[in-house]
Amino acid sequence: MHENWQQELTNFKNYLFLERGLSKNTIESYVRDVKKLISFIKENHTLTPKNITQETLQEFIYQISKTDYNKRSQARLISSLKSFFVYLEIENIRVDNPINQIETPKIGFYLPDVLSVEEISLLIQAIDLSKPEGQRNLAILETLYGCGIRVSELVNLKLSDVYVDEGFIKVTGKGNKERLVPLSNYTLKYINLYLNYSRKSIKILPKYQDILFLNRRGVILSRVMIFTIIKNLKEIAGLTKKISPHTFRHSFATHLLENGADLRFIQQMLGHESISTTEIYTHINDNKMREAILLYHPRNK
Repeated sequence: MHENWQQELTNFKNYLFLERGLSKNTIESYVRDVKKLISFIKENHTLTPKNITQETLQEFIYQISKTDYNKRSQARLISSLKSFFVYLEIENIRVDNPINQIETPKIGFYLPDVLSVEEISLLIQAIDLSKPEGQRNLAILETLYGCGIRVSELVNLKLSDVYVDEGFIKVTGKGNKERLVPLSNYTLKYINLYLNYSRKSIKILPKYQDILFLNRRGVILSRVMIFTIIKNLKEIAGLTKKISPHTFRHSFATHLLENGADLRFIQQMLGHESISTTEIYTHINDNKMREAILLYHPRNK
């Protein structure tokens, strides 16, 4: 990797963290995309962050699109590169952003899979409560569905962030922004069962005493482990939908909206900066309304 590319990539990473306040996962995603560009031009030592042209960037994106890249991935790649060149402009390394004229692919609305209440019950019933980790997994699923938090927020949730008397949890979201999310008595019941029984049997390392959900070795759970738990439960329950921890977040928001919750309240609970991000759930509802018309209107019979 060229020395000046490497230096600017390091500085870009610091800029994203210190000035933009982005999360570790988002920063890693941006940096990974810029590294793809650096890898693409590695044979051409005359190209620097200062003089790379729009034509070169267009060729790079074209080559990427020929591989197994979907439109959403391409859009994210272009967004990452735009941020990188914005940073170069701010630092007066460039006077222009060469990727500004490159069109982002139109990806339309992404309507995520949503679980029904019955499907969530099937996943819950698939948990083997006779195993030591059973109560923990039950509390994890009830927290994901009951609070609508992200998987990264779940694994980093602290005991000291659970306000039992007030009925809230304090969640640290993207950009280290904190928000309070209501904690129902139903969800709290399963968290308490986990705390009072299975968690007490774990020898917890001092560093992780304040982390809520732990593995058998007494350390913080990884995001991958949460994905694996849900994947295994999905297979036991015999569900065919594509399910991830994020599916519970989508289901949380959709079910609240379907039952009359205000979109602004849902926005606050999800930690969305913009209401337009939350509005995607209204489109899921639109689909349900369309299905109702097709199914029940006499002209469609």
